[in-house]
Amino acid sequence: MQVKGRHVQGILFDADGTLIDTYGTILASMRHAVGEALGLQLPDAELMGLVGTPLSDQMLHFAQGDAERADRAMEVYRLHNAGTIERTRAFPDTREALVRFKRAGVPMGVVTSKRHDPAVRGLTVSGLSGFFAFVIGCDDWPEHKPDPGPILHGCDLLGIAPGACAYVGDSPFDIQAGAAAGCFTVAALWGMFPPEALAAERPDLTCSTLAAAVDAFGVPGLAE
Repeated sequence: MQVKGRHVQGILFDADGTLIDTYGTILASMRHAVGEALGLQLPDAELMGLVGTPLSDQMLHFAQGDAERADRAMEVYRLHNAGTIERTRAFPDTREALVRFKRAGVPMGVVTSKRHDPAVRGLTVSGLSGFFAFVIGCDDWPEHKPDPGPILHGCDLLGIAPGACAYVGDSPFDIQAGAAAGCFTVAALWGMFPPEALAAERPDLTCSTLAAAVDAFGVPGLAE
């Protein structure tokens, strides 16, 4: 695939906000955990501002560095969020876009800041798990986005050099990590972060839908 002068052989994806629509469930669980465990009532934008980094880092931030309180908040979050996984749904055009990539022979994987098992469950419930060779969660690799480590590991698993791999994500942390890894970065405007936050990271490609991203890569439509 040729896109903006780059030859791309494989694609890695973020999960939440990129493949699956979990904004509402994450916000509800975050609000519940921060309120119950930390006694805080924060604006939605602040609660969601660090989504895309590991939950432990987010809770440590809200707990102002108090590890014990952060651990408690994390437990409350996970218990609440576990009850929402069965309601996970893919974004409307995601499955068709992935079918197009698969038919074109493009290898794909997922690199997410969510733990491995909940990430796999969310992808399974939403009907997407079969498209990916692997899922790398925050508990699968010692480094986390925005560090490039897990994305570089994903490139290794695909057997593709980072420069020939694309990373698609909806958070500034995704774009930072993908760029640091040397990947072609695709900003997903349909996710959880405002366009200006993603534009500030200077992604290689910005798309309003995953279908538009597939078109930009020159992948044939299903009827072609």
